[in-house]
Amino acid sequence: MKFYLISLGCPKNLTNSEEFSARLLAKGHKMVFTPEQADEIIINTCGFIASAVKEAKDEIRFALDLKKKGAVKKVAVTGCLVERFKEQVAQEFPDLDTVFSIAAQDTVENTLKKRGVILDPLPSSLYLPEYKMSLTAPHTAYLKVADGCNNRCAYCTIPFIRGAYRSKPMKDVVREAKLMIENGVQEISLIAQDTTSYGMDLYGKPRLLELLEKLLKLKGLGRLRIMYGYPHRVTKEIARLMASTDKIFHYLDIPLQHIADPVLTRMNRHCDAAQIRRTLDMLKTEVPDISLRTNFIVGFPGETKKDFNELKKFVKEYEFDNMGVFEYFREKGTAAYAMEQVPARVKHERAAELVETQSRVIDKINQRLTGTVLEAIADGEDFGRTYKDAPDIDGKVTFTRPVKTGSIFKARVVSAEGYERELEPLEK
Repeated sequence: MKFYLISLGCPKNLTNSEEFSARLLAKGHKMVFTPEQADEIIINTCGFIASAVKEAKDEIRFALDLKKKGAVKKVAVTGCLVERFKEQVAQEFPDLDTVFSIAAQDTVENTLKKRGVILDPLPSSLYLPEYKMSLTAPHTAYLKVADGCNNRCAYCTIPFIRGAYRSKPMKDVVREAKLMIENGVQEISLIAQDTTSYGMDLYGKPRLLELLEKLLKLKGLGRLRIMYGYPHRVTKEIARLMASTDKIFHYLDIPLQHIADPVLTRMNRHCDAAQIRRTLDMLKTEVPDISLRTNFIVGFPGETKKDFNELKKFVKEYEFDNMGVFEYFREKGTAAYAMEQVPARVKHERAAELVETQSRVIDKINQRLTGTVLEAIADGEDFGRTYKDAPDIDGKVTFTRPVKTGSIFKARVVSAEGYERELEPLEK
């Protein structure tokens, strides 16, 4: 069989695509890179929010249209949309040939069975590194250290899509990282729904620090990048380890979602504004050149003008290098669904206002960046990212002269406007 893959959603979903695609290849099937070459189209969907559901359904319609025209023989669908709405997907799209689960452990299947959803499991464990292939550039890769989530944020569907938090055994994470390094990966991004909870389920307490220490001992390691760290679990020990080595990019993705205590409480975020500020202040003290990325939700149920103004002030004060702004989506099954909603017009206006606030922050950051020297990684001969920019998520930079793709080097910022920055490489 020749298959064409459409992988939607976040990097965590992409790692699932890598895992099951590798198993198909191991069984003699062939991946092709245009749908017209394929016998079957496989769509790994996202179902996190309403816009992701719409995108997934649009891709299903696209694939089924090709099948109707005879361009492909079969269409298969998997991913978060299936975990969340399998019966609805099967009913809405009866011409699908396969609707399968990528649930990795019985805990997920059992959770879904209790809701009356019976899944057709894909055989083999998702936790064997030998079954992994790369769908990213050869020099960068995502290493998923855990799946699922126990945080139960009031707006989030992940716990009943992905199930309870499940860490990979530490030896398997280290082994997978070793294989990545042996295959030429220079930048390994550690990902999970909550990376800082790593090991809690297996070892009785978070063990991210110990995992980082083991990974740092791997021969040939380029750089590590830490994604999805929750503010109340980012410790001083982790910050000091980051500061002590150039093998961990001085970067942290730390989703905050809001700063006003009334909103954080309704969100069930497990930390208050004071804790968030203590964590950010600690990070900036222990790692002075740290680059922070975050996300904020505006228009969460009950958010007042005062709450929003507090958020704007906070964004100005802490000057995040990269920031995502999202209007709250009302999702069935979440605790926030039944709360009093903020009007759509207000949500839209607040999102635009916060984006504009961040734009002014970036102007200030750019003034300080121009003329400074940063570590950069080349995604191509004339473009790449700095240590401040995660792959596929943050911005890109251009280089004044060609460099080797995949190389990591020092470069001087010669110009910066918005998120467009040009760097002069200082090493051959």
